[in-house]
Amino acid sequence: MGRETLWLVVGFAGQLAFTGRFALQWLYSEYKKRSIIPVGFWYLSIVGSALLLAYAIYRQDPVFILGQSFGFVVYLRNLQLIARNKDKEQGE
Repeated sequence: MGRETLWLVVGFAGQLAFTGRFALQWLYSEYKKRSIIPVGFWYLSIVGSALLLAYAIYRQDPVFILGQSFGFVVYLRNLQLIARNKDKEQGE
């Protein structure tokens, strides 16, 4: 596999994970009959964002790099908040 093909695979994998999070959220909400964002949404967000950020860095696209960098921080923070709340719930 050539270098360009590898980076296309990384880019498409990131896009697939990023898109998959919306499908997960939609299906989970339909299952629960109310709008819910499951934890898996944030994990798919991190994976998709990291892969797309790597792809953007390789492509040297400053707009894409900035957008994915900001999103990555937000997704990571959401996972930290979820973990912190779980720890508090288990400690009670």
